Amino acid sequence: MRSIWKGAIGFGLVNIPVKLYSGVQNSNLDLDMLDERDHAKIKFQRINEDSRKEVPYDKIVRGYFLKDRYVVLDEHDFAEAAPEKTKIIELENFVDIKEINPIYYETSYYTEPEKQGTKAYALLLQALIKSKKAGVGRFVLRSTENLCVIHPMDNVIVITKMRFQEEIRSLAEIKKVTDVTITKKEMEVGLALIDQYSSKFDIAAFKDEYTSELLKIIKAKAKGKRAIVKKMKPQKATSDNLYDQLMQSLGSKKRA
Repeated sequence: MRSIWKGAIGFGLVNIPVKLYSGVQNSNLDLDMLDERDHAKIKFQRINEDSRKEVPYDKIVRGYFLKDRYVVLDEHDFAEAAPEKTKIIELENFVDIKEINPIYYETSYYTEPEKQGTKAYALLLQALIKSKKAGVGRFVLRSTENLCVIHPMDNVIVITKMRFQEEIRSLAEIKKVTDVTITKKEMEVGLALIDQYSSKFDIAAFKDEYTSELLKIIKAKAKGKRAIVKKMKPQKATSDNLYDQLMQSLGSKKRA
């Protein structure tokens, strides 16, 4: 793997030099858009909406539509707004990671210590493990300030980017079910159903089955074979009563 960022984690007055590596990869198949007639690849052009002519890349500027017109920004404007470039991931405080709602998580990066920072890295890693805490900090990646949580995983410090509060949409327009009455016996069976399906979380048990099946179809078609389309057979409850449906669910547990 090639590192995508080099800098340091600021742990108090100690700076721990690290390299950052992408911790995730896309499992989707890389499909190209083709012309159905001759299978030539489709290319996209940057077209002027008024003249319908292609615009050279060096003639493209960026702007923000404000009220009734565009305000065009230049490189100086972006430089002025950009956070001060720093190579330090400043740990601002430590929290219980369970207190962070998963809606804030974006993508994760693995860290690797530079030779001169190995001992300090090991100290922070072991302190995070023993305290059962995670660090919250900020860092600049590709000229953008990012919020992140720093947590241990298999003896590696992982940095997971997070969304800021203002990036999360309000729930004000979402209808909430606060006026629905659930009977005691319905709740008891609902909890029993959850208990029946409960197990220790194992991410390896969950596979990207769609991509796997699609790849099988591609390989079969390459050999001239016809793909077999699966027919969905949804399970149907024999009753419209919620309690009866829950009871039937208890007796028809399906394991992955």
